[in-house]
Amino acid sequence: MTKPAAHKPAVPLVSKPRKRPGQQRAKFTVTAVYDAFVRIWRVRGWAGVTTRAVALETGISVGTLYEYFPNKHALLSGYVRHTIDVLLEAIEREVVRPPGLPWRERVHRLVSLSCGADPRHSAYFDREMLMLTREIAEPKHDARVYDELSAKWVEAINACTDLLRPPETEAVISLFVSVWGGRRYLLLLGAGKLEAQAWAAQMERVCCAALGGSAE
Repeated sequence: MTKPAAHKPAVPLVSKPRKRPGQQRAKFTVTAVYDAFVRIWRVRGWAGVTTRAVALETGISVGTLYEYFPNKHALLSGYVRHTIDVLLEAIEREVVRPPGLPWRERVHRLVSLSCGADPRHSAYFDREMLMLTREIAEPKHDARVYDELSAKWVEAINACTDLLRPPETEAVISLFVSVWGGRRYLLLLGAGKLEAQAWAAQMERVCCAALGGSAE
């Protein structure tokens, strides 16, 4: 009797960058790569993204690109992480650090940034990218993003020293989950810009009401 052929496990696709840039010059190069990646993505989509096309658009050699990204899945993975870093840095810079901001203004900035409603401080992200994250992300990556962003929300609300009553940490995290989960759901639905902006305004009102007063 012929034995059935042994099943060979699929070779896992490398879906993360080889390394993170350390020196300033390397950071500049990787940022330029991400900018080129977005320009190509917005015109051609995922199908049009190749490492060669991104290298040419960036103005670097394919070999230099491969030092960081072995394939386009790794490039997407690095870019998704980049969008989270941009958001964390923006919340720190625009919400946490500024002294003397009224709490409603801090909440406005926090919700606007987290909803992606302020393009001046937000990295580009769309529905197709969200759908493809299932191919490159592991549960531990989702958990890391949750931990980092929820902690940054707690830090931002703790900076609202003029609130009448400091909110419980659990309440702040619940507000974060509502905003972040809603943003991802609207991306999946393909909501238009105006619809997303109206939703962001409503979420700001919800957060202000939960924290101690109206948004007006």
